[in-house]
Amino acid sequence: MKHVVSVSLGSSKRDFSETLTLLGQEVRLERRGTDGSLSGAAALIRELDGSVDAFGLGGLDLYMYVGERRYTFRDAEKLSAQAEQTPVVDGSGLKVTLEPRVVRQLSAWVKLGDKRIFMVSAVDRFGMAVALSETGAEMRYGDLVTLLGVPLPLRSLTTSRGVATVLLPALRHAPIRWLYPTGAAQERGDGGPFARFYAWADVIAGDWHLIRRYLPERLDGKIILTNTVTPANTELLRERGAELLVTTTPQLHGRSVATNVLEAAFVAVTGGKLLTPRELGPFVHASGLSGTFTDLQPR
Repeated sequence: MKHVVSVSLGSSKRDFSETLTLLGQEVRLERRGTDGSLSGAAALIRELDGSVDAFGLGGLDLYMYVGERRYTFRDAEKLSAQAEQTPVVDGSGLKVTLEPRVVRQLSAWVKLGDKRIFMVSAVDRFGMAVALSETGAEMRYGDLVTLLGVPLPLRSLTTSRGVATVLLPALRHAPIRWLYPTGAAQERGDGGPFARFYAWADVIAGDWHLIRRYLPERLDGKIILTNTVTPANTELLRERGAELLVTTTPQLHGRSVATNVLEAAFVAVTGGKLLTPRELGPFVHASGLSGTFTDLQPR
């Protein structure tokens, strides 16, 4: 059996070990959180290097794809370099291949062109952002809101791309804790002054921890398109009135599999070599993977 481990800067309370059949092979999926400790994550990678088939990096991005450009992030690059034998991925390749497929599935379920969509960060999931923009929905992109705390939603993907090309060359050198919730911060959230952007939207899309950061008390009737949710996160959305939860990867015992650990599984079962998004695409198609739709307020 193949064995992949997600080494995450997130809370260790979210750790799990599950088995998934992928492309006809069984894979043990494991997540180990280091509660925000970069040194702890580095030590864990060095300890397991060569004894597992692939690593996923959780809680930070190694790469961000914006169109044809790829930006490499310093903290994640340093972590990746700790592995001398085992390949390391961050899920970014899967974001630009699998997630647009799930958006098309959702479009067949709900007429997105009639909806207002707040995407918490386009640069984090550019494939999803492009697919959502193609539905004709009225879009707002929260990159400045959720990443920098600037209360200015962007109104077009072109603007979001432009902002990314200006900011990412500098931001990729910033400590990850400045940009993204790590450790215990992933368990906290307050709607605060940014709750109005959620209130405006019919659909809230993007990374779960960025959504959670400013989650308001009420989400009545809203659709949440995200990933990496636990049963507790699903219950939180149900309690706050959200109508439909769509996760972009399969769920195992109520938990959606993180893109980084799922991409690591693809690497493990296809020969143990890193895959570009273009190379990954046919394997994603052959796997038959799809999103998971959960009606949170069954009638």
